[in-house]
Parts: sequence; structure tokens; C-alpha cells
Amino acid sequence: MGPAVYILGALTTLACATLLFRGYFRARKRLLLWSGLCFAGLAASNFMIFVDLIMIPDTDIFVWRLTIAAISMALLIYGLIWDSR
Repeated sequence: MGPAVYILGALTTLACATLLFRGYFRARKRLLLWSGLCFAGLAASNFMIFVDLIMIPDTDIFVWRLTIAAISMALLIYGLIWDSR
């Protein structure tokens, strides 16, 4: 059950990223771009949870996946601060 939840989480955030990028290319609102980049990074982080816990349980990549998630959130914060006019 756990692997399915990890994959569904990654697919959900990837779908959100896709919809946000599609909205950006239609409306050209920069906040949609920053949000799409954030969700794309979160999708990568969620996929790395699956890799870390299911595919290679002997190797610890906890720091790497948290780094990707932190960079993704920093992109969103940057977009909210500088492009929210």
C-alpha cells in the first residue's frame, strides 16, 4: 500500500505542475510559472521518496530529497514576493 501512495503523491504533484505550466503558457502570468516550478520540484521530491524508501532502502537520500523540496519552496516564495503585483 505504501508504494502506491508514494507514486500517487508524485503523480498528483506532477499533474498540478502540468496544469500550472499550461496556465502559464496561456495567460503569461509569472506567478503561475513560479508555482509550476515549485510543484515540479515537489513532484521530483515525492518521486525520490519512492526511490529512497522502496527501490534502494539501504541508501539514505533523505538530505537530497529535502534539499529539492526546500529549493522548490524557495522558488515559490521568491515568486510570491517579487511577482505578486
